[in-house]
Amino acid sequence: MSLNKEEMIEQLKFEIEMIEKGRYYPSVRVPRQQPEIFRDTITCLNMGLTEKKYPCSSCFLNEFVPPQLRNYKGESCHKIPLNERGDTIESLKTADDPFRLQETVLGWLKNTVTTLERELTASK
Repeated sequence: MSLNKEEMIEQLKFEIEMIEKGRYYPSVRVPRQQPEIFRDTITCLNMGLTEKKYPCSSCFLNEFVPPQLRNYKGESCHKIPLNERGDTIESLKTADDPFRLQETVLGWLKNTVTTLERELTASK
């Protein structure tokens, strides 16, 4: 799914809102089920599906995944480098610190939105 910069910014701002409103914390109804960042929102083409119907290569987030990891079998968006250390959603999930994970993703989202907005302004 190829989005223009304005659509990408809008979608990334949606994800910022998801994190800021605590929507990635476990539900009170299903406390053992941890929502997956990007995967459990409308950002994901496969949201709500038990099996992937659409490849990650169809998602706009794939543009942020290093080229050598774009055909990864799992969620390739979980391979996006989020900071200068190279932390990813995948690597931070193994640390079992949902607060750090969400803060790191939030920082990446805000930086990426700022970069895209600058690029959009410069192209006008």
